[in-house]
Amino acid sequence: MSNTINWGILSTGAIASCFARNLAASKTGKLLAVSSREKAKADKFAAEFKASRSYGSYEELLADKEVQAVYISPPHPLHAEWTIKALEAKKHVLVEKPIGLNQYQAMAMIEAARVNGMMLMEAFMYRCHPQTAKLVELVRDKAIGEVRMIRASFGWHGGFNATSRIYNNDMGGGGIMDVGCYCASIARLVAGANLGKAFAEPTHVSGTAHLGETGVDEWAIASLKFPGDVVAQLSTSVSMNQENVVTLYGSAGKIVLPNPWVANREKAENGKIIVTKGKETEEIDIPATVTSFTYEADVFGNAVLAGKQEAPSPAMTWDDSMGNIRTLDRWREAVGLTFNIEKPETFAKTTIRNVPLKRNTQTNMKYGRIPGIDKQMSRLVMGCDNQQTFPQATVIFDDWYEKGGNAFDTSFIYGGGRQEQLLGAWMEHRGVRDECVTIVKGLHTPDTYPARLAHELPKSLERLRTTYTDLYVMHRDNPKVPVGEFVSVINDHIKAGRVKVWGGSNWTPERFEEAVTYAKKNGLQAPVAVSNNFSLARMLNPIWDGCIASSDDRYQAWHTAHKNDIVLLPWSSQARGFFVPGLASPDKTADKEMTRTWYSEGNFERQKRAFTLAEKKKVAPINIALAYVLCQPFPTFPLIGPRQLSETRTSLPALDIQLTENELKWLDLQSDKL
Repeated sequence: MSNTINWGILSTGAIASCFARNLAASKTGKLLAVSSREKAKADKFAAEFKASRSYGSYEELLADKEVQAVYISPPHPLHAEWTIKALEAKKHVLVEKPIGLNQYQAMAMIEAARVNGMMLMEAFMYRCHPQTAKLVELVRDKAIGEVRMIRASFGWHGGFNATSRIYNNDMGGGGIMDVGCYCASIARLVAGANLGKAFAEPTHVSGTAHLGETGVDEWAIASLKFPGDVVAQLSTSVSMNQENVVTLYGSAGKIVLPNPWVANREKAENGKIIVTKGKETEEIDIPATVTSFTYEADVFGNAVLAGKQEAPSPAMTWDDSMGNIRTLDRWREAVGLTFNIEKPETFAKTTIRNVPLKRNTQTNMKYGRIPGIDKQMSRLVMGCDNQQTFPQATVIFDDWYEKGGNAFDTSFIYGGGRQEQLLGAWMEHRGVRDECVTIVKGLHTPDTYPARLAHELPKSLERLRTTYTDLYVMHRDNPKVPVGEFVSVINDHIKAGRVKVWGGSNWTPERFEEAVTYAKKNGLQAPVAVSNNFSLARMLNPIWDGCIASSDDRYQAWHTAHKNDIVLLPWSSQARGFFVPGLASPDKTADKEMTRTWYSEGNFERQKRAFTLAEKKKVAPINIALAYVLCQPFPTFPLIGPRQLSETRTSLPALDIQLTENELKWLDLQSDKL
């Protein structure tokens, strides 16, 4: 790359004009191309700002190989789609704030930047003005002692127009997303600087707002609490003017930023910070030679030219952007604001990239079969136990399906039924129920009785919006109940078409064989699946009461003996991160559950050997741990529970690792020679 970056601008709105105007003063970049959905608008924009190329579609601009960086500024709901498409087209991206509609869109955007090796930055221009750097310096140097309270406001009167982006619910309108995001970002910045960090995340977010006739917040406030007992009050509006001032109150004084957002679009604005300690007041002037928007273009440009994917703080890093959008999500939740396009009934029929959902034919996913299920099942199973919202579930499940995953595990009790509801809504919305293998668990302690099935199973199917489940797994066993009662009642549901095949989770081999014997003797369907814990690290103490692990020698021998008729669906198949470097070690005991469940001399030796073999095979240690489960002499379908797209991506390489019998024994301490 040369010392000058060729920019393309996607969209021709007011903020795009502002960026184009101020890009002219940039030391690192120049405007090459502009695109609009109307060619005439693109032509007019190009003529005004001296761009040599104009396009009548966004796709054409992204196809231009000489465009190196793209400024993305269409309405909020389009940020994620076009950012991801631009990154996939190998363009660096500066995307207008807020980065996306919610944290799950932001997660997908950052994942795309990471995978494609491109620069991505959220355009909070004030973060690039020297005033903000000086503010951070003052806070870190304890100019007013310890910061105790932050007050930040940003409000303006846009004039009501129900169809404008500011007031339009379908366009992500309202004050919180439009300018409240500035208040959240500076509060997090200051709270972090107070601790000597780049930013801090609030431990508490509450708020209230006036939701107008279009369903968006016209004015809103939020109360935040940060580590160190720093509290913040934020206020925002799009239908009334505010002072637009930031004030910090500390143990030894206060700091006032009369013009915190330095948002002049036409000319450079010097910064000013007023520091008061006792009776003394100092006004600190911060010279500026260009606008915040030009500073922003050069902060971004210098990072690109240096081969970076992120700009240095106080510009927005990926983690900073994720934290900010999470704070906005919590603020919106507190005031009761959900955008229509986030709801299942009005959610887009296409993926976040605005394309139909389909499997990637280049995926490395592997498949197998469970006896009695008439479709192939991905060797890895998505554990549905941590999704909270439909946007989150959709981003995670779409990505899983695109990568070849079609197996999903959930339970009657997870999230009080929320996980089943989200999975069901997603399958119906995407029209993929017939391609998916669903695993439904029920009869959890204390409701582990056969009669309970008549209540739970119909409710699970209703939540899942389906008439049957491919596999039903009894979540716990109750040895006080004769096993024949469980076998008989599940077979009633099999005959009724509600269940294809069944199994047991946290069942002993003896109990399982007793069920098989009873079923065969009475002409009933026998269980075909066990879902116990199984991982390279052996579980010392149950994670939850009633849990059983299949990792010891006796259980492994039993699974091997029954490899033709019983499959194992291991939960916590990666020992909950025990094999992630730096996460678990003898001196790290803060995570009490990790310590109680996995910490032993034997497991740390297994961890050491996994690290050694990973280095030899040039893979991640966590992939060795998962490959250990996948490469057993008996069939396994490990459950994984990714909370981030990156966790899904980094789990899949395990599918390509083939471990020999000797390597399996060596990893499990059954052999001393590798």
